[in-house]
Amino acid sequence: QVHLAESGGGSAQAGGSLRISCEVSGGTFADYSMGWFRQGQGKEREFVVGLSSSGFLSHAADSVKGRFTISRDSAKTTVYLNMKALIPEDTAVYYCAARSSTVYSPRHSDYDFWGQGTQVTVSS
Repeated sequence: QVHLAESGGGSAQAGGSLRISCEVSGGTFADYSMGWFRQGQGKEREFVVGLSSSGFLSHAADSVKGRFTISRDSAKTTVYLNMKALIPEDTAVYYCAARSSTVYSPRHSDYDFWGQGTQVTVSS
C-alpha cells in the first residue's frame, strides 16, 4: 500500500516563503510522477505543479508560475513544493499526489494515491 505523508506548510505573511514535503512509502518511488494540488475554501481542487518520474520535466499552473517549484529527492523518496512570493490567494489545503506513470497530469482524477493534505495560510 502506497502512503503519502505531507509535512510543513503553516502560516506566512504575503511575500514570504514556505516549503511542504511529501514522503512516499510502500511503493517504488521511481515509478511515480508527482503532483501538487490545492483546494481553497469553497473552491474546487486545482492543479499547482507536476513533476515527471525522472525529475526532468515539470509544469506549473499559470497562477503559481515563477513562484512555486517542485523537486524530488529519490534517496529520501520525498517530493517538495517550494513556495515563494506568497499571496493571500495561495491560502488553501495543499495535497501531494502520486501517479503510476512517468508523466504527470494536471487532472486530479489521473492520480492514484493522495496525501492527507496540509493547510497553508497566507495573511496580508
